[in-house]
Amino acid sequence: MSDKRKIRKKLILEGLFAFLIAITPILFYWYKYISEGVDSWTFLWIEFTNNGFNDVGEAFYYYFNKIVPLLLLVVWFITCKNWWYYVILIPISMYSFQLFAVLTFDSNIVDENEIMYVIAVTMVVVPVVYFIRLKLVDKHVHGIDLDAMDAELQILKEKEELRKEREKLEQRQKTLSKKM
Repeated sequence: MSDKRKIRKKLILEGLFAFLIAITPILFYWYKYISEGVDSWTFLWIEFTNNGFNDVGEAFYYYFNKIVPLLLLVVWFITCKNWWYYVILIPISMYSFQLFAVLTFDSNIVDENEIMYVIAVTMVVVPVVYFIRLKLVDKHVHGIDLDAMDAELQILKEKEELRKEREKLEQRQKTLSKKM
């Protein structure tokens, strides 16, 4: 029974991802379906305004030029099984900062200052990915297994401790034999 639930849950989740990917062209060109020169537009009882742009169509153009790639990158990040998938966080952060700038549109400058935020994210993500890659290369290419090396070092430490204990016992035995 539990296997059927897992399979059903997996199929629903994969179906949702496939549906999101399939509707991205519609979302990307959504601005074309809005009349030009409209300052507000109502869809499903939600009113959208121009938010400082010339009209709602232009606002949707900027919104979905950020939302669609961001959505696709998030799906890729969630479903990626490669070791380097953390690098996908860099374009995700770039589109996120750009989307935030477009949603809080106060000036006529779009896609200008987000690079500073992306550089900060990159400074964190790149070293993490580099160290993951370094460990993988050491293990799979050079055959260096860090866990096996740690286990060997632990065994050597224990052997050294046992050798020291044996020397102490031999020293005590010598002193006891001299006393007798």
